Amino acid sequence: NKSSSSPFSHLTPQGDGVSMVDVGYKSISRRVAVARSTVVFPPEVLSAFQLKGKGDGGDGQSQDQNRDGNSATEMIGPKGPIFETAKIAGIMGAKKTSDLIPLCHPLPLDRVDITIRLVNNTAVIECECTVTHKTGVEMEALTGASIAALTIYDMVKAVSHEVEIGRTVLVGKSGGKSDYVRDDVDVGGGR
Repeated sequence: NKSSSSPFSHLTPQGDGVSMVDVGYKSISRRVAVARSTVVFPPEVLSAFQLKGKGDGGDGQSQDQNRDGNSATEMIGPKGPIFETAKIAGIMGAKKTSDLIPLCHPLPLDRVDITIRLVNNTAVIECECTVTHKTGVEMEALTGASIAALTIYDMVKAVSHEVEIGRTVLVGKSGGKSDYVRDDVDVGGGR
């Protein structure tokens, strides 16, 4: 028996219907959310693509950094730069969140920033979304990270279907009613 003080703000007091939360009374504030997703590659995927890192000297010569256990910042394949394409897709996904998640408010995002780095055999994707509005951007950050991960999978699946999209988590948020920082997220992208 749900009461009107239900913690589920999208449910009616009786629990028999859904509605979009009324945020009209909330104050406008700057809100930021960061989400992380990972994509784990089997060895044959890493061998099939050119890897580039910050230390490639700008001359286009890859130092194959992840094969030495360090991080790389790009994978290049027949379709082009995989991580850069995934960043664009993630940004587009964050902007379309309210079209994908039925009860999300459409938000005029101030900024979406996606970073992707290759740590050993794992692509670590972070999506940071910022808005000045009455509701938070957690779902936009989670959607951006998820769509970037799906795009990476799409661009490497011809080599192996053993690619694994790992967990997607909210790393932190600020602004609004309360701040949050997740304390169990491995910085290296572990699962």
